[in-house]
Amino acid sequence: MPQYLMKRFGGNRIRLYLSLISLFLYIFTKISVDMFSGAVFIQQALGWNIYVAVIALLIITCIYTVTGGLAALMYTDTIQTFVIIAGAFVLMGYSFHEVGGYQALFTRYKDAVPSLRDSMNPLRYNISDKCYLPRADSYNLLRDAVSGDLPWPGLIFGITIIGVWFWCSDQVIIQRCLAARNLTHVKAGCVLCGYIKLLPMYLMVLPGMISRILYPDEVACIVPEECEKICGTPVGCSNIAYPKLVVALMPNGLRGLMLAVMLAALMSSLASIFNSSSTLFTMDIWARFRKGASNKELMIVGRVWILCIVAISIGWIPVVQAAQSGQLFDYIQSVTSYLAPPIGAVVVLGVFVKRVNEPGAFWGLIGGLAMGLCRMIAEFVYGTGSCIFPSSCPFIFCGIHYLHFAIILFSCTCILVLIISFCTPPIDEKHLHRLVYNLRYSQEERIDLDIVDEPEPTEEEKAEAMRQMTDITENKIWSTVVNVNAIIMMCVAIFLWSFYA
Repeated sequence: MPQYLMKRFGGNRIRLYLSLISLFLYIFTKISVDMFSGAVFIQQALGWNIYVAVIALLIITCIYTVTGGLAALMYTDTIQTFVIIAGAFVLMGYSFHEVGGYQALFTRYKDAVPSLRDSMNPLRYNISDKCYLPRADSYNLLRDAVSGDLPWPGLIFGITIIGVWFWCSDQVIIQRCLAARNLTHVKAGCVLCGYIKLLPMYLMVLPGMISRILYPDEVACIVPEECEKICGTPVGCSNIAYPKLVVALMPNGLRGLMLAVMLAALMSSLASIFNSSSTLFTMDIWARFRKGASNKELMIVGRVWILCIVAISIGWIPVVQAAQSGQLFDYIQSVTSYLAPPIGAVVVLGVFVKRVNEPGAFWGLIGGLAMGLCRMIAEFVYGTGSCIFPSSCPFIFCGIHYLHFAIILFSCTCILVLIISFCTPPIDEKHLHRLVYNLRYSQEERIDLDIVDEPEPTEEEKAEAMRQMTDITENKIWSTVVNVNAIIMMCVAIFLWSFYA
């Protein structure tokens, strides 16, 4: 995507911006979240401290990632996808059997309240009914536009805007599409992902509701002191709903297999993000300032960068634990809502509006970033609060739901981009063939805006490049086998542990 935007608009500053903001999003919405999610599984299964679990997760990830590359990650991802879906269906079956069936779920959910509901320190806080009772609109997909926890305008339009960024410009997704054999495989893979995205309602949301019914004192805990004991954070323990089901409900063997595959998937996701972020940093940032950097230098810098972002992400985990009343989904969507809409606006306008130019796109991104950071920084300074301890953040900064804010931010960015673009010279059409929707079938020769006269490589440089390509080809199968074997060994280890735990 950075390369496409550079071809579409010319110059390097948009490409650099997109690389920097993508790395920022990786740290705060992907790496820290994946580490926290994996640590929650380990914590529930073994009772370890959250940071001990994070370190263990990172060590295992490094062991089976160092030898692999993107191809190995895609092979292991494919295997894990089918195993996870099969295991999730099995867990869903056990969950519905335990709760008494589909109708029993909706009958019993309204009564799923914790037994401890009284404040342990009345002088400091009180607990109202709305803090522990299930929402009256729990069964509605489209909820009130103002008071809903996921208001319907935000659900329909806000998440769509976030999806434009994730599915159309996120490096993790695009890197996989570019690695496909041909365009048909890319389209087929995207269609398959679309169908798989229909499953979480039945494989995750409904089992999560069942988890609250079966374990209300833990999943729905409301007394801060009690929540601190259960999951390590006083704002709530809803994040443990799914791992609690896996650990407590699944039989021996299946429980170990499910935990192993879930952890393998999280580690594979971490490895994919490490791979993508390393590529972004070395190729779009480091190589820009070190134009003569060798491949060995880029490899070392990429690995050092991974260590840096891991350290930052570990330091960010307490924020992830406490943000948005301890609800991980809301945290991910909120941070993305503050940073991603400007990128989505520029991508959409860049594809469909020929008149949009580089100054409009760049200053639209900067203006959108400024708006998003105002909301994000204010929210983290004042805290998102909880039902018991509401946030003191002023309404002008934090009063609008984050999905509504995404819609406003997207609209403001579009307006800013169009105003600046129409006030500055347009890009000549000879630079836009096959880069915009109206010219997608054009047969005219395109003169790229990003053409730079580069010296012809020497014979020694060509020979070195060929040698490295040969090494990569020879190691691809080996690294894939190593990764798959590492995952199988981990699955076997946790499978055996489940019989003796």
